[in-house]
Amino acid sequence: MPTDHFADTVAAVVTPLRLPGPGHQDPVSAMKIIHSQTHERHHAIAEFNRGAMVDAYESPDRAQRVIQTLRERNIGPVLPPQAFGDAPLLRVHDAGFVRFLRGAYAEWKEAGRPGDALPMAWPIRDLRNDRIPDCLDGRLGHYSYDVSTAITAGTWDAVSEGADIALTTAQEVLQGERVAFGLCRPPGHHAARDYYGGYCYLNNAAIAAQYLRDQGAERVAILDVDYHHGNGTQSIFYDRADVLFASIHGDPATEYPYYLGYADERGRGEGEGYNLNLPLPAGTEWAQWSQALETACEAVTAFAPQYCVVSLGVDTSEDDPISRFRIKREQFPLIGQRIAALGLPTVILMEGGYATGGIGENVAGVLEGFASA
Repeated sequence: MPTDHFADTVAAVVTPLRLPGPGHQDPVSAMKIIHSQTHERHHAIAEFNRGAMVDAYESPDRAQRVIQTLRERNIGPVLPPQAFGDAPLLRVHDAGFVRFLRGAYAEWKEAGRPGDALPMAWPIRDLRNDRIPDCLDGRLGHYSYDVSTAITAGTWDAVSEGADIALTTAQEVLQGERVAFGLCRPPGHHAARDYYGGYCYLNNAAIAAQYLRDQGAERVAILDVDYHHGNGTQSIFYDRADVLFASIHGDPATEYPYYLGYADERGRGEGEGYNLNLPLPAGTEWAQWSQALETACEAVTAFAPQYCVVSLGVDTSEDDPISRFRIKREQFPLIGQRIAALGLPTVILMEGGYATGGIGENVAGVLEGFASA
């Protein structure tokens, strides 16, 4: 694929299709949903946000609202995840990082610390990051990049189960499902090979994509439609030509994660031309956002992958409390329709979305739109 392929701007809007009504389920298009209540064990006490400790936006209520709506709308059968162990995690993440995540909270409690484990310092600029400190506070800073992503008593249980959800979803598609949905929580796309942040600990989309590669796929595309750039996913695959990463997100000049997600980040070495960032300004509405989706989908088609992994964030909603796009509820089905039009076996994994009053409807809209196409 030529490295200048993504330079063209595609001025097209997704054409609406007729949608099924709530509660409709076509037996041919019923979508398997992979879910576990284990996510409830990860429940941060609070997060530090713009100078104050506030209730954590990333809460168990998010997944609870989604699964309730999907059941009410009869999207498809809800299945538990299989257990895959650490091996698929270590295909994406550093072994020392995984050990740290597994044991950090126990160390925190053994040290007599109250509450959740949070970092206090980071090795930026000319500080060294080639030496991993012995003390817990040093390692918390070494392996993280923000102070809003707490490690709690149940974090490891939740994130390892989330990875199993992503892997089980990928396995369903490998076994012939046209599409399957993994209700992962916490999200994952901000987590890189050896650091966590942005409410993310293990990168579910990257783990699923690598698993598809390891099972024989020559090329896998990851399409990230979360409001925030999937910096961790980009970092993991930045040097590779076998996994395309395409992301539509808020401009990092003003939006989290601030330090990655610019349009000139196109990959490196063998990966040059296989990273597509489509940053958009705050206040973006459907007409402009859907043009970016069309550009991303055309890039996926040109890449000719065997599978597509979708990082589904619905924090693009006009109601989201920490994001600034203006996608309306009735437009989420159009996202699912356009992704379905790629004609690829598709793994859809949950990322962000913090307007809990509408999160279930928005996720259901995407899934129903896909199923109807």
